[in-house]
Amino acid sequence: MANYTAADVKKLRELTGAGMMDCKKALDEAEGNVDKAVELLRVKGQKGVAKREGRSAENGAVVSLIADDNTSGVIVELKCETDFVAKGEKFQAAANALAAHVAKTSPADIEALLASEIEPGKTVQAFVDEANANLGEKIVLDRFAQFSGGYVTAYMHRTMPDLPPQIGVLVELDKENAEVAKGVAQHIAAFAPKYLSREDVPAEVVETERRVAEETTRAEGKPEAALPKIVEGRVNGFFKEATLLGQPYALDNKKSVQQILNEAGVTLKRFSRIKVGI
Repeated sequence: MANYTAADVKKLRELTGAGMMDCKKALDEAEGNVDKAVELLRVKGQKGVAKREGRSAENGAVVSLIADDNTSGVIVELKCETDFVAKGEKFQAAANALAAHVAKTSPADIEALLASEIEPGKTVQAFVDEANANLGEKIVLDRFAQFSGGYVTAYMHRTMPDLPPQIGVLVELDKENAEVAKGVAQHIAAFAPKYLSREDVPAEVVETERRVAEETTRAEGKPEAALPKIVEGRVNGFFKEATLLGQPYALDNKKSVQQILNEAGVTLKRFSRIKVGI
């Protein structure tokens, strides 16, 4: 029987992010030597990367990096399997390193990001695979957003106090207004609009909503003469719910987000909302 304590198991879990049973097996094999157990888990982790591909990575973190002058910013989602790994220093350090890399290199898309070199001779994909092995869980990088050119800021929301942010919102205004930018970003975090304005909703989505509204209204037995007005009202209701500018503002629901922006004399150029695993 190997000579180790519960504290050794806890330390090994904190160092590697591996599961409790994996840590115990490693300590047994390493005869209680924590350093040797770390090495064993790393080796086994490298071999187990492929085995983890089929697992679900629904935990993780969204991290942000905003330029000191607010002219640019990024948010990056890094996913893992458990909240235990998500709140670990190693996982969060990896997420922050990836955000810094995105800010520095401005990749065109996720494919370009994964193929870029985060260190000499090491691609981002290899960096993620290494985290996968070291942490003993499936680690996934598949979403990021980057804005520049206007006034850029981010709002990060924690759904649990002991976890890293699970929701990240990046917004870009045409001119500086920290208060409005923060308020709108918080609104986006809470109400999850799909589009900025009516003009941004794809025509096929509008057509589907109109068709559903018409079929629903007919099924309810409404008078034929009243159909156009009822359908139009329901489509407008969809726009109000799905588009940011049409939504009632979270901090003053008597006004729309568009009205808040107009009163402040600013234009919201674009936004991105990322919620871990969704």
